[in-house]
Amino acid sequence: MSKHYDQLTIFGGNSNQLLTEEICAYIGIPPGRAEVFKFSNDNTFVRIGESVRENDVFVVQSFAEPVNDSIMEMLIMIDTLKRSSAGRITAVIPYFGYGRTDKKDQPRVPITARLIAKLISQAGTDRVLTLDLHAGQIQGFFDIPVDEMSAMFLTANYFLEKRLTRPVVVSPDLGNTKRARNFAEILDASLAIIEKRRVGNQDRSEVLNLIGSVDECSVVIVDDEIDTAGSITQAAQVCLQRGASEVYATCIHPVLSGPAIPRLQASPIREVVVTNSIALPPEKRIDKLTVLSVGSLLGETIQRIHTGASVSAAYRAAATMQTRLTLT
Repeated sequence: MSKHYDQLTIFGGNSNQLLTEEICAYIGIPPGRAEVFKFSNDNTFVRIGESVRENDVFVVQSFAEPVNDSIMEMLIMIDTLKRSSAGRITAVIPYFGYGRTDKKDQPRVPITARLIAKLISQAGTDRVLTLDLHAGQIQGFFDIPVDEMSAMFLTANYFLEKRLTRPVVVSPDLGNTKRARNFAEILDASLAIIEKRRVGNQDRSEVLNLIGSVDECSVVIVDDEIDTAGSITQAAQVCLQRGASEVYATCIHPVLSGPAIPRLQASPIREVVVTNSIALPPEKRIDKLTVLSVGSLLGETIQRIHTGASVSAAYRAAATMQTRLTLT
């Protein structure tokens, strides 16, 4: 029988402080007090500002830019909490960076996702809560329990409410087909797939073919993340060339690195729907970007982990709390 922890405490690193505040507001508790900063020599320092002895502690941190700093912050926070006699520590990782490096797809390359998983476990973490991993096998890289939730129902429900004319869900590559198919089932839409080839280790790919029909249809391109936006914008162009009447795009994790924002601005994509799993700086908050909050989903899941209730039921509770964030 698992131990029950009376006191729930939530701390957040610097990568996504607003999401930490949303989660705490949903649960109805203040964020835990902690100092997380860098010394002049670039060393990260953490000081916990309250007692956590035997508490059920959750640490919220997205592994987003600066990725390596975000990872080190979480590792040091977990070590600090462990040395402060926290009862149980759960790493809440809305976006798991390095998720694309999940296998050896060429000679003499790392499996960095497994390395990060090992570091998190060794730091003293008891369990992990995350959202929409890039590959399902990443769960198996951890030696501790992992709860992987999905925010796909948030984005899918958003498009259901738009009542698109003849919707077609498009996967921007073959590897994303399962995710796109599940999205299409929610929308009761047909599925099309972009066949492409990635060029070496560069953030560049070449579109080869479109499998399926999009003629006179409203297209929704679905992916787990948008990085440089090359695949998404190429897919949008192909769909319009094949007769699509309008194109939307959606993902869970808006990485939006490098040329992503100029590409999306110049693209024919009407609207890009994402979540706040990654904090977006003001320069990335363009008009065609709609951000949905995952705060209620994570907050509900944290409450259920804390009380030992069913985690899968969190979807039903969070569905009534879907929030669109105003980018101001």
